[in-house]
Amino acid sequence: MTCFPFSFGKKVRFVATHDPDIDEVLSGIQNVRIYTYKELKVASDNFSPANKIGQGGFGSVYKGLLKDGKVAAIKVLSAESSQGVKEFMTEINVISEIEHENLVKLYGCCVEGNQRILVYNYVENNSLAQTLLGSGHSNIIFDWKTRSRICIGIARGLAYLHEEVIPHIVHRDIKASNILLDQNLTPKISDFGLAKLIPSYMTHVSTRVAGTIGYLAPEYAIRGQLTRKADIYSFGVLLVEIVSGRCHTNSRLPIGEQYLLEMVCLCYAPSCIAAPFSVGGK
Repeated sequence: MTCFPFSFGKKVRFVATHDPDIDEVLSGIQNVRIYTYKELKVASDNFSPANKIGQGGFGSVYKGLLKDGKVAAIKVLSAESSQGVKEFMTEINVISEIEHENLVKLYGCCVEGNQRILVYNYVENNSLAQTLLGSGHSNIIFDWKTRSRICIGIARGLAYLHEEVIPHIVHRDIKASNILLDQNLTPKISDFGLAKLIPSYMTHVSTRVAGTIGYLAPEYAIRGQLTRKADIYSFGVLLVEIVSGRCHTNSRLPIGEQYLLEMVCLCYAPSCIAAPFSVGGK
């Protein structure tokens, strides 16, 4: 059964996949369409490299045009990754029943043979990692008003996950590459493959440590006790990146300047005699 006590639409057609774990997740979903592999192959022009818009640790993402006219981001999980299947199930279970302006929208999924595909709404301006923190190919001007609006939007998305959804959702992988920007530069939190559900009566859950180095809250990394504060720490790192226009780690810089948080802490210290920290980026 689904972990959420509410639904937003009619139950979709369910087709057994011969994988008991995935079948259990799909049978409880109320608001996600089941696509055929052929549909998504046609939508992405046979998963053409020209339509490839992203590459992650668990597969590739393609831009596609669905039969109903919607432009979609088609996330194809690597068939060789067993961890990818687990993330696939988690992502469907967590995000299928929720909807918010600052979260990506899951249209549906495909499970045929060894194919595991997620279909999302297409977000035009890619991720913060590629636009604000990337190599300079973006034409977007990130003035202070825009940066502030992006920060507030991410905070609203997190507040929704942490406070309004029951059970509460901890994302566990808040970072620049998981914040997408639509045509109006409205931020959308994406990639819920590592998310965990925390009932409102629990202070924390004990779990294996997962996430991205540089964004992990120290107390979570050390003890493995997950609370919503883990997302808040990651959000804090992301805020520093957005304000500075710099990635949290850059090994191409001189020793002593490679880690953004170290520089911030140094400049914050009352006894700091270093040169003022400069704000960069686009």
